[in-house]
Amino acid sequence: MLAPYACHPEASRGRLHAERMSTFRSPFQRDRDRIIHSSAFRRLKHKTQVFVEHEGDYYRTRLTHTIEVAQVARTIAGVLNLNTDLAEAIALAHDLGHTPFGHTGEDAMEALMVPYGGFDHNAQAMRIVTRLERHYAEFDGLNLTWESLEGIAKHNGPVAAPLPCALAEADAEWDLELDSYASAEAQVAAIADDVAYSHHDLHDGLRSGLFTEGDLMGLPVTGPAFAEVDAIYPGLDPMRRRHEALRRVFGRMVEDVIAVARNRLKAARPRSVDEIRDMGATVIRFSKPLYQELKVIRSFLFTRMYRAPSVMQERARVAQVINDLFPLFLSRPALLPAEWQPDIARAADETALARIVADYVAGMTDRFALAEHQRLCG
Repeated sequence: MLAPYACHPEASRGRLHAERMSTFRSPFQRDRDRIIHSSAFRRLKHKTQVFVEHEGDYYRTRLTHTIEVAQVARTIAGVLNLNTDLAEAIALAHDLGHTPFGHTGEDAMEALMVPYGGFDHNAQAMRIVTRLERHYAEFDGLNLTWESLEGIAKHNGPVAAPLPCALAEADAEWDLELDSYASAEAQVAAIADDVAYSHHDLHDGLRSGLFTEGDLMGLPVTGPAFAEVDAIYPGLDPMRRRHEALRRVFGRMVEDVIAVARNRLKAARPRSVDEIRDMGATVIRFSKPLYQELKVIRSFLFTRMYRAPSVMQERARVAQVINDLFPLFLSRPALLPAEWQPDIARAADETALARIVADYVAGMTDRFALAEHQRLCG
């Protein structure tokens, strides 16, 4: 029972390359499955979320983060009678374009690519699903539906010029209407990302020892959650206490998003997905009070976790890996594997060559980038 403003699979704008309809799966289910079976999705297993992948087995990786985002997206989309398959597909694809070493790697790559059209992980995800995945006989990429591509491109909102090169290329083939908002399903994927990382970064920060439960007692949302657990379960084992409190934080965020979305949808009464796109603002969002409270928590995480001295030391080390590998491959493209050489041979200029090198380096896992740096740079 999909809402009238949901993305209905039978009304999809289709694929760039026409395909026969599946007997058993809707177009959005096929998109989801193709993303799961892609090479880029598998590589997320060994890519950084916050802590570099080799620092500990219990920290989130980019893959486990993505799975958590997809779970939250399905839950919210289901409650709101949106298309859960599309919301899940966008959630599963939203981080495909991340470099090794998380945002540290992306910052380094972005600086290196300034002379060559820029770099952005959302745009790189588009490049992956439209060009770089090469497993199908009749097309490059995954040949996803327009709705999935739209969601990947602008789940965080309209995209303003100048566009990253990779996104401009995709938009030239598919008019993704980048000046409007995305579907409600894409907006759900975006808010699910916020919910997931706000929750699991608290978990990982506690496990790392960068801060303690006592520090969280003084913050909004987390402080009341711990106080509630202490009142119900006095003397609870520390690890159970932590989990019970943080799952209440998680639930508070999800319930808030659902309540706000229901109120906004009831007030706006959209009759189609296009009316969602043209509302001029997101319909899926946190309430203003909770958003302000989460800003306090994120400020705390920024200071105590993302910019902690030990984290910054590791960030500097892994950024140097990207800063060494990219110019090396650009000056000596013959070092790239044999399967990349035909693309290199077709590169018309240095900008095209830099784009290929960026594709290669951005696709590396943490461990492969470290190993290649050790092999090539010592």
